[in-house]
Amino acid sequence: MSRLQRLLAVLVVFTGLLALTACSEKPEAPRFKLTDVTGASFGKDFTLTDHNGQRRSLADFKGRVVTLFFGFTHCPDVCPTTLGEMAVVMKELGADASRLQVLFVTVDPERDTAEVLKRYVPAFHPTFLGLTGSADDVARTAKEFKIFYQKQPLPNGGYSMDHSAGTYILDGEGRLRLFAQYGIGAPAMLNDIRLLLK
Repeated sequence: MSRLQRLLAVLVVFTGLLALTACSEKPEAPRFKLTDVTGASFGKDFTLTDHNGQRRSLADFKGRVVTLFFGFTHCPDVCPTTLGEMAVVMKELGADASRLQVLFVTVDPERDTAEVLKRYVPAFHPTFLGLTGSADDVARTAKEFKIFYQKQPLPNGGYSMDHSAGTYILDGEGRLRLFAQYGIGAPAMLNDIRLLLK
């Protein structure tokens, strides 16, 4: 075999190996802008009551992407900002908005009754749901999703609530997939929610 024939044989083998490698590669994972927490051992489920008085768990939203945010209705900035950003996401999704469920879990069940949540949460978007429950129900859910919250007395009386400010996003199978830090903005959340809706 001449040198040219040997070179051609090597090239044929090399090209074949490249083709096999390309065929065996896994499809590229989605390029999320938010923090990918796929496979997390927490955030599996909850049992709370929505602002219409209906008991809810993640199974109720199967087939829809779910965003889950913990806050309280007396919150001066973080909560209305986050709910406002989610309203923008809903608008931008157009027809796909029906495949997204936004949930707001109160960390202040003492003041945030179902009636209070019913006035507050749908003001941002009519499909948004506020969730509450007993102090134990809320504590159990917060623990399941690794949420910190604590009552803070105010100098002039009354109290506020310190709480974790991020948003969790779950896919249509109810699996925790993403964490959005507070302030990341609607465009990043919209991008990743669209990826999960594909």
